[in-house]
Amino acid sequence: MSGLLVICNNDKVGSDILDGTKYPTRSTLRSCRRFAKVKKNVKAGEELLNELPFVVGPKLDTPLCCLGCYHYMEDVALCEKCRWPVCSPECSKTSWHCDYECDVLKQAGVEYNVEGDPGPQLESITPLRALLASEKDLKRWESEVVSLMDHNSLRKENQEVWEAERINVVEFLRNRCKLSERFSEDLIRKVCGILEVNSYEILPDTVAVPIRGLYPTASIPSHNCVANTTHSISPGDFKMVMRATIDLAEGSEVLCSYTSSLDPTMIRRAALRCSKYFECDCDRCRDPTELGSHLSSIKCPSCDNGLILSSDPLDAEAIWKCTHCDKTLAGQLVQRLYLKIQNEVAELEYMDVSPEKLELAEKVLRNYKSSLHPRHAFNVSVFHILTQLYGRVDGYTMDMLPDILLERKAEFGQRILDALAIVEPGMTRMRGRLLFELHAAYLMMSRTKLQLKVITLEKFKDEINRVIAMLEESSRILELEPTGSLDAHLAQNAKESIEQLRTSIDSMTELPE
Repeated sequence: MSGLLVICNNDKVGSDILDGTKYPTRSTLRSCRRFAKVKKNVKAGEELLNELPFVVGPKLDTPLCCLGCYHYMEDVALCEKCRWPVCSPECSKTSWHCDYECDVLKQAGVEYNVEGDPGPQLESITPLRALLASEKDLKRWESEVVSLMDHNSLRKENQEVWEAERINVVEFLRNRCKLSERFSEDLIRKVCGILEVNSYEILPDTVAVPIRGLYPTASIPSHNCVANTTHSISPGDFKMVMRATIDLAEGSEVLCSYTSSLDPTMIRRAALRCSKYFECDCDRCRDPTELGSHLSSIKCPSCDNGLILSSDPLDAEAIWKCTHCDKTLAGQLVQRLYLKIQNEVAELEYMDVSPEKLELAEKVLRNYKSSLHPRHAFNVSVFHILTQLYGRVDGYTMDMLPDILLERKAEFGQRILDALAIVEPGMTRMRGRLLFELHAAYLMMSRTKLQLKVITLEKFKDEINRVIAMLEESSRILELEPTGSLDAHLAQNAKESIEQLRTSIDSMTELPE
């Protein structure tokens, strides 16, 4: 935990302001639930809280994975004691497995069906662990967990999912696992709702299958589509550290984001409605230009100067209007366009690294050049894909890239940084990774200019110092990540590159031949 946060209670907490008949707005939730503020001035990068999870375990619809280390399993291996998936005897002894579901499953005589679909079978594991944790740590359950929102009145509207949960979790635990005397259906449903609404996704570098963890204190800060915090989760104990991404004045509210900051408003709001059961109405969502980032803006097909913006971003069905002429588009038409492009970008992201992926990404940019604002979120997503591909793909490795493609890589990276400065400002992982990714392109372009005598030695040193500044900022951000993580390794690489560059420019006295 941390002494920097003040947990605040609204006067309306516990009121009937949430009647369960419609999705509440972010503002409504903010008025009737706890929130967090900082009790003193906080610097960017400073730790706000650290917290061990109340429970961790598989997500919904997870592929087959080890219940000890969560690595993906191609072939089923079973725990000798309970006959559920673990990849080794060592994994069968990990605390979250052996101290939780293992004994329950063994005593009930319920074995994993190796011929069955893993998703429905593993769906019960995390709720079971949470229920057992409520008995093992009753104090934490009562003081931190039980008051978290479950939104069950809204969750049950999806009858298909609600019924699947009844079969895969409620009936499985109460009947097959013989726990009906210990856990009521209402309690199991509450736990499932709390997990769905409040869990954080866990993506440690060494875990192939994403899992989820419940961090009760980290669940208190309000959502905002422009957050002022970031969080990291360590492998092993899964401890979360939440840090400020920008300087926060005493009394500032602590804000986190439950969705991707680089998605357009229509997609962010739909994702939040589906997974968190509220309608976001933050300042960014209300602004048709997304705070000037234009991540949702469309080019007008009828005039050269206009942009098509939503007349009401909080209404997915609202008319979109040109800023320069009388052209309008129906909200449903924009939704269909977004869905089409979103699917194309998603297909790109799932492709293996290859020249074909690079060429297809460039094609997507060309296909929608006349439709999307240059800084549109879908373009930014493709820019991010291309910054990773230029320099790594056969035929496009860094030593093979001509200056025009080095410049293209750098340009794409800068456009992403410009967007981040508005919607994900400060010391964020993406900024740290991008700065590291781009430094080589800027370095190579500067060396070429020096070799061609386009710039003087002094100008070259100035440009190298700018590269060093990029690496220094990258290192400051990424060194805050968990020890042993990929980001921590990048931070160390950045520091080593800084030393090499400083030595190089200090020893350079004349232009190379």
